[in-house]
This record gives sequence, C-alpha cells and structure tokens, in this order.
Amino acid sequence: MTTTTEAPEEVQPGLYDIPAELYHSDPIPGGSLSSTGARKLVKDCPAKFRYWLDHHEQPKKDLEFGSAWHSEVLEDGPELVLVDAPRWDSNAIKAEVAAIRAEGNIPLKRAQLQQIHDMAAALRADPDASRLLEPGSGVAEQSAFWEDGGVWRRSRFDFLRNDGQLVDCKSARSCRREDLEKAFWEHGYAQQQDFYEAGGLALDLIDPERPMQFVLQEKEPPYLVVVTTCDPMARSVGHHLNTVALNTYAICRENDEWPGYLPNPFTALPAWVERQYA
Repeated sequence: MTTTTEAPEEVQPGLYDIPAELYHSDPIPGGSLSSTGARKLVKDCPAKFRYWLDHHEQPKKDLEFGSAWHSEVLEDGPELVLVDAPRWDSNAIKAEVAAIRAEGNIPLKRAQLQQIHDMAAALRADPDASRLLEPGSGVAEQSAFWEDGGVWRRSRFDFLRNDGQLVDCKSARSCRREDLEKAFWEHGYAQQQDFYEAGGLALDLIDPERPMQFVLQEKEPPYLVVVTTCDPMARSVGHHLNTVALNTYAICRENDEWPGYLPNPFTALPAWVERQYA
C-alpha cells in the first residue's frame, strides 16, 4: 500500500496521507463527490446539496465531540486541549476557545475530556473492537480519490487494516439492535459502506471478502461497544442510493443546474394514516 502526503498537481487516483482540512476542502479540480455529499443528494435535493457545498459549516458541538473521540480512539488527528473553566461565556475564555480551534485543535471542558478518555478505555477493553483497531495493524485517516464514469469520488477512511479491511468508528446514542437499525437508515450508513468499499475496490486496497466493519460506542456509561456490518439487503439499498446520487451529480454538474424539490400539486397523508382510515 503506497500513500503520499501531498495532493498532486495533476490528480491521480490513489490513497493519500493528507490533513483532514485539505481533504474536506476537496483538492480535486472541478470538484468530487464524497460519501456525505452522496447521502445529501438522495436525502434532500440538488439545490440543498449545492448550498451545503458552497457554504462552510461551523463546527457543531456533537460533531466536535465526535472528532475528539475519533482522535483519541484512532490516536490520530487534532490535539485535545483542556479549557479548565466551568463556563465558556466570558470574553477571555471565548478568545481562548477560538484560538484553539484556529490552530486546528479541539477545546474541551474537563468533564468532556474525561468522558472521551473513559470511552476510549472501554473501547480498547472490547475484544472485537481492540482487534480491529490494534496499533500497527493498519493506518488511520487516509484519503482515497478515484474516478468513476467521469465523476471523481473521494472518501476518508477511519482505519484501513493491513489485511484489506475497512473500519469506521462512530459514537452513538444507543447500540441496541433496534436503535442501530434506525440510525443506520437515518444517517445513511449502508450508503456510506457501499461508497467506501467502492473506493477500496477501485484502488485495489481492500479484500472483497472482508466487508467494512462499524465500531459503534454509546456516549453514556458504561460506554458499550458493538461491532457490526450491513447485511446483504442493506448493502443492496446502499448501492442503489449511491447509483442515484452519482447519476444526479453527473447530470447537475454537466448542466450546471441544481434544482429543488419536484413539483407536488397533491400531498398525501402518511401511509399508516391511510391504512387506519381505509
């Protein structure tokens, strides 16, 4: 497996060890489609996707906590910086927090930092998760770029194992089976798995017999961990949705038109209501 640390002047398909900021800025001339973008295209509409693409999103509390957890678990990423003040509403603390973020690091209160340390310890105590993320068994935070039918695609792998298996780490409200099923649908994890595996296969980085594994961990004590992957039906659905997203992206980009919702002269009630009154 060969990686480089800089985006090339003339983009070549491959795996790159580049900073997250460079990856998220999309170094592909003319733009590329990420897994997050593909999910937004099918969940919303091209107009909302285009707006999201053109407007930088400020860090949200949950996203920042997730990034901090990733850094601790994968031992790779921004530095976690303790801001030891009970409140962050004074001008001095606001300035300190802003400076930490400007340096690319993550400010945390003492309780948050302790929570992340406790979560990481619980995850490393789980035999399945610790095996998949064993230090030295792979590389973390790698960026993949590849071309697919005239469309450049990109993914940033949490962990690529030396045996050709992808691992994606996520914090969760609940790892109960019923709750995970809802979360996988709501957040498009089946679509993400198909997207990432497509990149791994296109670049000959993964073993097709080793499906991507999700390591999920609850954010409340005792910080339970579940390791799972999408079943065949979920993977089929994910592949279909990515096909729709890729076709939509290609057509919109070619025409430089990003339409909103389809015309809807009549609005039905939810199916369960119609069944109740039928």
